[in-house]
Amino acid sequence: MSTTSRARFVSAGDGASQIEIVERSPADPDASVLLRAFYAEQVGRYGFADPAELSVGEFVAPHGVFAVVYYYGAPAGCGGYRWFDRATRTVEIKKTYIVPASRGLGAGRALLSWLERHAVVAGARRAILETGVRNTAALGLFTSAGYRPVDRYVEGRDPAVNRAFARLLTSKG
Repeated sequence: MSTTSRARFVSAGDGASQIEIVERSPADPDASVLLRAFYAEQVGRYGFADPAELSVGEFVAPHGVFAVVYYYGAPAGCGGYRWFDRATRTVEIKKTYIVPASRGLGAGRALLSWLERHAVVAGARRAILETGVRNTAALGLFTSAGYRPVDRYVEGRDPAVNRAFARLLTSKG
């Protein structure tokens, strides 16, 4: 079953704009294009990246969710979460990406909020995520959304490159 949220926001340049966030499989054509773009950007930024492909089963209910952001009907971003530890009610947010032309318009914040709300409804109380030190936009988004640095939770990650964050989730978002 698909879940759709709509949000209106104001962008600095053109007044009121619309985004739509739609639950999709990571194998969906729009999601696949966005995941490959994210991979290419990460390789350009760091010289390497985690594979673009995701285990589809980890990002569908009841194991998680994946979503695509549409900006005026065009694919503009993606992201998902998967259960990391059900005992502690912790989800891991993964592959959050917004295409360069849609950055700075609130789409990333809308996607992050959508994922968090969806995770809370699924029973999550805590979210963890990683980003790289050179991704200043993501670092800014995550810290402004209340994420705080934590010890790395993925074995083998280079602490000079990767940063881990966590945030408690509430039903109020």
